[in-house]
Amino acid sequence: MHAPNRQLMTYWLQELQQKRWEYCNGLDMVKWDGRTSPTPGDCSQGLVARGAPDFLYPHPNASAEKARNVLAVDAAPGELVGEQAASQPAPGPPNSINFSLKQWGAELRNSMSSFRPGRGHDGRKSVFYTHEEWELLDPSPKDLEESATLEERRRQAPEGNRGHDRVVQEPPQQRGPGPRGDAGGAGRGGASRASDPDAQRQLQSQQEELERLRKDLSSQKELVRLLQQTVRSSQYDKYFASSRLCDGAAQDTLALLHQKDDQILGLARQLDRLGLEKESLQQEVRTLKAKVGELSEQLGMLMETIRAKDEVIIKLSRQLSEGEGRAASPAPAPGSPTASRDQQELDRLKDNLQGYKTQNKFLNKEILELSALRRNAERRERDLMAKYASLEAKLCQVESKYLILLQEMQAPVCAEEQGPAREVIAQLLADALQVEGPEQPEQAEYDIYGFRTVPEDDEEERLVAKVRALDLRGLSLAENQEVSTGVKWENYLAGTMTREMARSPELKGLVRAGIPHEHRSKVWRWCVDLHTRKLREGAAPGYFAGLLKAALGKQNPASQQIELDLLRTLPNNRHYAGPASEGIQQLRNVLLAFSWRNPDIGYCQGLNRLVAVALLYLEQEDAFWCLVAIVEVFMPRDYYTKTLLGSQVDQRVFRDLMGEKLPRLHAHLEQHKVDYTLITFNWFLVVFVDSVVSDVLFRIWDSFLYEGPKVIFRFALALFKYKEEEILKLQDSMSIFKYLRYFTRTILDARKLIGIAFGDLNPFPLRQIRNRRALHLEKVRLELTELEAIREDFLRERDASPDKGALVSDEEDT
Repeated sequence: MHAPNRQLMTYWLQELQQKRWEYCNGLDMVKWDGRTSPTPGDCSQGLVARGAPDFLYPHPNASAEKARNVLAVDAAPGELVGEQAASQPAPGPPNSINFSLKQWGAELRNSMSSFRPGRGHDGRKSVFYTHEEWELLDPSPKDLEESATLEERRRQAPEGNRGHDRVVQEPPQQRGPGPRGDAGGAGRGGASRASDPDAQRQLQSQQEELERLRKDLSSQKELVRLLQQTVRSSQYDKYFASSRLCDGAAQDTLALLHQKDDQILGLARQLDRLGLEKESLQQEVRTLKAKVGELSEQLGMLMETIRAKDEVIIKLSRQLSEGEGRAASPAPAPGSPTASRDQQELDRLKDNLQGYKTQNKFLNKEILELSALRRNAERRERDLMAKYASLEAKLCQVESKYLILLQEMQAPVCAEEQGPAREVIAQLLADALQVEGPEQPEQAEYDIYGFRTVPEDDEEERLVAKVRALDLRGLSLAENQEVSTGVKWENYLAGTMTREMARSPELKGLVRAGIPHEHRSKVWRWCVDLHTRKLREGAAPGYFAGLLKAALGKQNPASQQIELDLLRTLPNNRHYAGPASEGIQQLRNVLLAFSWRNPDIGYCQGLNRLVAVALLYLEQEDAFWCLVAIVEVFMPRDYYTKTLLGSQVDQRVFRDLMGEKLPRLHAHLEQHKVDYTLITFNWFLVVFVDSVVSDVLFRIWDSFLYEGPKVIFRFALALFKYKEEEILKLQDSMSIFKYLRYFTRTILDARKLIGIAFGDLNPFPLRQIRNRRALHLEKVRLELTELEAIREDFLRERDASPDKGALVSDEEDT
């Protein structure tokens, strides 16, 4: 039986489903009453699923009620529904097919969306097909079971009984002329059409078009059938999956949800990564496009060049053809005078060419021989220079020993009367102390740093200075025979022309080996900026000038002590020798500015020597920041205060290191009760200024400004290790202490000292020094507190003594 219209068909389906749902719900209520359905509160959640939404288990009646609401169709005015419409004749098939592939895809997505986890049973929808369109309905579980049963029966039914079902589900064919009608029409009007070839072709094309439409219609019917089967199988799977979910598979669903979320996050990260790759590839494409543009321009230029060369070739070809044309003219006869002259000229040119070839071979051979002779001469010159330097170094050593011998002979142990031998020795000493060559006294008495090398009055000191100068000369000549450090520095600085200097093992090794005099100013300035960069960035522009102006404009408590120490800073250096010297005013400015910056310290004796050494290679402002780096960055707190707490702590740390690194020497000094910290205290306070010779001093400062205060401990230990054997030979405390006061100025080989400091004393961790500083700091503070308490008790007792007023000096009695 066919429904006369869509409204009636929907009404019939509603009544049929209503009866079926009432029957099914009656059966389901018995099943649901016999068991307890889980509630949201009964589901325990772990740490991972604690934030997930609750999973609801709807009652079958709710799903049925929702299905009835969805299927409810409002009858428009004038339309017949139910039994009234049953008497109406069934309408003919529609004129057009009201579905498309897009509608099929949308309906299929709607039906499959109900399988997405987390939406419960309320989101499920099935597809029912009518003559004109599909509607999304919500069937009950029993409906799905009956639908499955009907589908099985339909498959088992014979082929002849399926026609009626296809009447409802398959859309009608489009009205049009059938094959028989076309054939009959062709039979009736065959005579007229045969005479018209255009009509014949038109009829043939219409038949082909009809056949093609039939094929498309059959393929679309087949597609609809396949889609229906897919939807039904999906609905069945959904029903059984939902049944299993209601029986306790919520945890599996949650696990699947987390797995899907992880996959989504992974895909999102992959999408971000691909986006970055896309941007990089786009940048690369833009770069390649720019390069292609440049290459295109170059190609254009090359094409123009080729075009110009082609023109030149064409021109030359024309000239060549013209020359060949002229050459094709009749040549002179062999016996003519012109031919004989040409032959003679040709022979003469051949002879000249042969002579030039011979001369060229001779000159090439001569050049090779001269080059070999020049290389041999240069090699012999280098060998001779090395031999000369070695002999000169040995000569310096011999002269040094000779002067020492003369000094010993001049002052014998037993006093003797003046004799001829004594006069000869005195004359030899006078001749040895004279300045050799036509050098000026200033050039001979001062080194490149401005320090005086020869004392003015003391003859014995002049002799020692002469010996020291000879030894230094011998060491410098020996160092020149190896690869110069200046060459290595030149190569390194050449590589920093396009980039800034940075900390690196290569730079560290070069600094430890020593900075050349011509590059020391640049490297020191970089080291100071490296350690004070944050302080400079926090300071205002013109910070140093502002401090100096404020210090000069107001009375500073430290200014008086600064003025007293200016001329006592480096009296043996010509830059600080007198009040009018160039370095005195700069030294005053830097010390005043620092006292204004750091009023807690103000000024401490020792700061003047640090600034004086810095000013030898730095400008005033850079020397000021160098002092800031030493006092506020390198050294511990309270290092230059009135109590010198940090300096005392470092002396105790150094004593511990002496016991570890030089145990024999430490035990020897402890045995003779020699307090060597009285000597080393000044080393740490002023970083070896006035304690070692100038060459060694600036090598120490190179490493100190680059690496920090750990270098002081290294070189202090290295100085003792350098002279360890000589100190061990001394067996009384007086001679040991006297030797410790001046032995550092006898160490001249800076390269050997650096090797001991950075090679023999390793390992030398800075963490160990920091830990020992913290340990001894507490001890020293406790001792200072006890001393302060003793002093206060003494002052209190003295003030409270009754005999205080009776104490009268002798001056008051008189």
